[in-house]
Amino acid sequence: MHDLQLAAGGRLRHLITLAGMPRATIERLLERAEAMRRDSQGGARPLDLLDGRTLINLFFEPSTRTRTSFDLAAQRLGALVINFDIERSSTVKGESLLDTIHTLEAMHCDAFVVRHKESGTPETIARNLRSNAAVLNAGDGNHAHPTQGLLDALTLRRRVEDFSKLSIVICGDIRHSRVARSDVDVLRTLGVRDLRLCAPPELLPQSDAAEFAQCSFVHTLDQAIVDCDAAIMLRLQKERMEAAAIPSEADYFARYGLDAARLARAKPGCVVMHPGPINRNVEIADEVADGAQSLILEQVSNGVFARMAVLAELLERR
Repeated sequence: MHDLQLAAGGRLRHLITLAGMPRATIERLLERAEAMRRDSQGGARPLDLLDGRTLINLFFEPSTRTRTSFDLAAQRLGALVINFDIERSSTVKGESLLDTIHTLEAMHCDAFVVRHKESGTPETIARNLRSNAAVLNAGDGNHAHPTQGLLDALTLRRRVEDFSKLSIVICGDIRHSRVARSDVDVLRTLGVRDLRLCAPPELLPQSDAAEFAQCSFVHTLDQAIVDCDAAIMLRLQKERMEAAAIPSEADYFARYGLDAARLARAKPGCVVMHPGPINRNVEIADEVADGAQSLILEQVSNGVFARMAVLAELLERR
């Protein structure tokens, strides 16, 4: 994957995964995201770094936050954005995905933002391009969601100086979560040593899963959250699991939901994060989701700047 994502000199060529990405590259993207925030005056001032570039959003799964923030990020950088309508395209007539990509390439598009239910689809597209277009993974199956990992790291980075001193718990449907995998990748690369995964046994990955090798597995949130600096809560991905994989929502919340009492077991000021969409009072209580320690809406805001940084890195003319 290293040869696919990085061009000569270490410049980003595609963004498929954060696994194995050099720390210097990640830190450069995070620094650039902060520069985008500053230069755009928090998003109020448009920039023209990508004037004349064309980006196509190819979303084969529903999305609110990711699709909208990619759209805003590209537009604020001056690019033309096409939101490809899958249901009204020739894919419903049987056209293959790669034939669709090659057709769009022939129209001189510069980047494809791809979300797909099948793991590996963005990589397949990137390896079969016939042009110099860039591919950005907006979430593929349970494999990766790299821009979510970057925006989560950006959100934490604005509050901490040393990632190595953090204790972080990720709680929820980890087995089916591409967000969990990208968060683990980026947090490990940035130096987090105490990274705890918490879920019912049915929703934890296999204990020998290489991508989680340096994480600790904890089966109760009451134990996992003790003395944590951050809690990243994940939704139950019912569309990716068998119906019998979890107890009722009420039982799940009683054991794994984050409420004020459980949050009090963490360090004072422990921040709460969630990639959305939230299932309120299933994985997180209203009082916590809307509370003073919640960074959930800040994550959404940071997503625009993180994606601006990635798009500029990939598409800015030099």
